[in-house]
Parts: sequence; structure tokens; C-alpha cells
Amino acid sequence: MRASKPSQASQQSHHQTTLEFATFSDCLIQVITEDSLLAVQMDDLERVMDLLSLKEQHARTLLMHYRWDVDKVFAVFVDKGEEWLFKEAGVMMEEHNDLSSGHSSSEDIRCDICMEDTPANGTTTMDCGHCFCNKCWTEHFIVKINEGQSRRIRCMAHRCNTICDEGKIRNLVCTRNPDLAKKFDRFLLESYIDDNKRVKWCPSVPQCGNAIRVENDKYCEVECDCGMQFCFSCSSEAHSPCSCLMWKLWMGKCQKESETVNWITAHTKSCPKCHKAVEKNGGCNLVRCVCGQPFCWLCGAATGAGHTGYSIEGHLCARYTKDKEKNLECARTYLWRFMHYHSRYKVHTASLEAEVHLKEKLKMKISKLETGEPALQDLSWVEKGIYTLFRSRRILSYSYPFAYYMFGHDLFQNEMTKETREIKQNLFEDQQQQIEAYVEKLSMVLEEPFKVYAKDEFAETRMKVICLSKVVDNLCRALYEYIENDLLGPLQQAIHIIAPY
Repeated sequence: MRASKPSQASQQSHHQTTLEFATFSDCLIQVITEDSLLAVQMDDLERVMDLLSLKEQHARTLLMHYRWDVDKVFAVFVDKGEEWLFKEAGVMMEEHNDLSSGHSSSEDIRCDICMEDTPANGTTTMDCGHCFCNKCWTEHFIVKINEGQSRRIRCMAHRCNTICDEGKIRNLVCTRNPDLAKKFDRFLLESYIDDNKRVKWCPSVPQCGNAIRVENDKYCEVECDCGMQFCFSCSSEAHSPCSCLMWKLWMGKCQKESETVNWITAHTKSCPKCHKAVEKNGGCNLVRCVCGQPFCWLCGAATGAGHTGYSIEGHLCARYTKDKEKNLECARTYLWRFMHYHSRYKVHTASLEAEVHLKEKLKMKISKLETGEPALQDLSWVEKGIYTLFRSRRILSYSYPFAYYMFGHDLFQNEMTKETREIKQNLFEDQQQQIEAYVEKLSMVLEEPFKVYAKDEFAETRMKVICLSKVVDNLCRALYEYIENDLLGPLQQAIHIIAPY
């Protein structure tokens, strides 16, 4: 989905042509930088503090418990009441006297953790009323922070679910280890991202330090200010129309198979029983698969296990039969099918990478044309054209992994009859071919040297780009509608959800 960046877009004038070449449709997001993280977090904290009349630490505890979902906090407050809301989150609102305040500084208080008497000024009482010595509290806090549990540190008392006062935690830990106290504060700050279902770190490598917040469905694709485009649901690179599961399986398959596919073709043969690739490690043409099936290396047909110097049990290799041809075809189908979809996926991925140079060329063209005649300064059609080209090329690239799983037997073997699968696959491939044809035309037109054209030629090129962009956009939208309504919609498996077009 196209990432909307209010902080930048609002600063740009309407007449200025910009080149924010995203590959997604409209999606309301907010890019959170390291500097703005505290301010964004405080916005949500203040909403809860104002409505429920809470201190900051109690509002933070509530929001952490409900994963920084302000609407959820308010909904629980309305449905179940204030008392249930606070108790569930471990917030203690009742006033408890500080036990140490009622004693003189020289009077000792027995700590129920270490069982030692400690001066009153050496103890701390939490909101729940439990009082222990500062040494035990500090050790407890240090252990929790080092274990990564510092966001919600509970009281040490048996069966007490109250979350400890973050101010008291900070003061006690800082006395012993100032660096650990800073780590504690950092954990509280980063909780807004780590525990928030609407916010995720940008997965760029190396990390840019930004986070992305979405305001609507998590099944969307976003773009960070650093240029990283990713799926908000799984944090992988943007991969629609593949579902997250499809993309995960495809990446694993590519990593496992694509680098060795040529070697497998040249040096192995498929087992006629389990269809796994088998390598011959001796001179004898009777080989045995790891599944136990013996077969003939010459023709790939299953045989018996017996073997003499002249023949293999139950096998006549020289005689041609249709069964042999069928077995060989079945054994190779898995490999060839993967190679078909993988090669086309790589072709469009390579084209997308190559067209990055086209983007840079168009930047130069636009900068020169904008300084020329006023009639040539409205170049929004170029921006629209390259945006459509990038987006449709990416969709084409990922449509092949989608087709590999959609019309194969790995995920949906029992979801469609053979006849239904063939009909739907033909319709899908027809739409694929139409998009491919028009995408190539759009790419060719955008590569034309229109900056040196006469006015008539320039106007003609402009019209071509506008029309082709519209056609490609409509075809891609129709492909997504077909996928969502006719392919994924009727499936029983609801896990295959894709980012909308």
C-alpha cells in the first residue's frame, strides 16, 4: 500500500513535481523516528491520563498490559468498569501508607525476603502496601531488567500482581547501577514499539532506527522514510499478492532449491516412488533411494532389489513402455514446475532492479524540463507512470510464487477439483499475460528520450504514458479482485490474507 508521509508531504507545494516513487496504494501510516518516539508515546499516555485521571506511571502500566491499544483500554473501562480494568493490569489505585514513614529512621523493620531487620529509611513500600528492604528490591529489579522483563516488574510479595512504581525502580537501580537505570528507561520507551500491535520497527539492514505505525488493518504494505518497503503483518519485504505464508514457503524453497537446480538436473534422477532427487555414487546402474525403493539409473523405472551381472530383477530396461514415460514425467514434474515459476519470478525481479536506473534518468529529465517552457512544467504524468510501472512490475514478480502455490498441491490440494483448478489457472494466466504486455509497453515509452521531442511528439508521449498507466492500473486492480474474490475468498483456510491493492 502507498505510504502516506504527512511530515513530508505537507511541506511540499502543489505545483512542485516530486519523485516519491512508492509502490503501494493509500495507507495512513506514521513514520516514527528515534527523536519523535517519546512525543508519540506521550500522546497516547496523555489520552489515558486525561480520561481516567491517572498518573503517568499508571497510564503506562495500563497501556503496556493492553499492548498500547488506547481504544481497547477505553472499551474495557466502559464494559467492565474501573476496578476490573485496574486489577487486570496490575494497577493499584488504593492509598497505602508507606510503612517506613510511620517509623523513626532508627527504628528497624523486618524484611520478609531476607529476614533481616533494616532501618525504616532503608526500606521501600510499593502501591500495594508491601514493604521490603531496599537491597532486596534492588536485587529483584536488577534481575528482572537483565532478563528483559523490565516493562512490567511485579511486586515480590507472594501472589501479588501489582506492577511496581517505575519511579521507585529507577531510583533504587540508579543508586547501584546508573547504566542499568538508563536501560530500564529505554525499555519503557521502546515498549511503545515492541508491545504495540500497530507499530513495528523498520526491518531495513542496516537498521535505520525508524518505526512505522499504521492506523488501520495490519494486512497492509508500507514504506519507511529510508526507502524500505515491507509487509506490516510479517515484516518481510512487500510480497502481495502472495500471502505471508506463501511468501515464507517460497523464500525457503528458493534458498533451498534455486541455487542447485541446475546441478540437480544434470547429476540426479528422481525416485519413482517418493520423487526425491537421487545421486549415483557408484558404477552400477541399480540404485536405491533413501526411501528404500530400488530403480534403474538408465531409465528411472522402479525395479526389484535382485541384481546379477546380466539383469536387474523385474526390469527390462531396453523395452519402451508408456508406463516408463509416465513415471519419468511424474518424477520430473515437481522440479520443472518450480523452475518454470522461479525463472519468471527472477526475470521480473531483475527488470524491477534495472528500472531503478530508469527512475534516476527520469529525475534528471524532470529537473531539466521544469526549468523550460511553462507548458512542459506539469510532469505529474511522468511520476504517475513510473509509480505504476514499479508497482505493476513488483506485482508481476510476486504473482508467480502466488500461482505456484495457488494452483499446486502444497497448500490447496483438497480445496478445488482438477477441472476447477484448470479453469481458474487459465483465467489467472490470461490476466497475467495482459499485464505483462502492457507493462512492457509502458516501460518502453518511459525510456523514450522525450525531453528532445517537439511539442506534438511530447504531447503524444504524454498521452501514451497516461493511457498505459490507466490500463495497467485497471488490470492490476482486476487481478487483485480476482485473487481476493474468486481464488482466496472461497478457501476454507482463512490464513491466506493479502494486502489490498
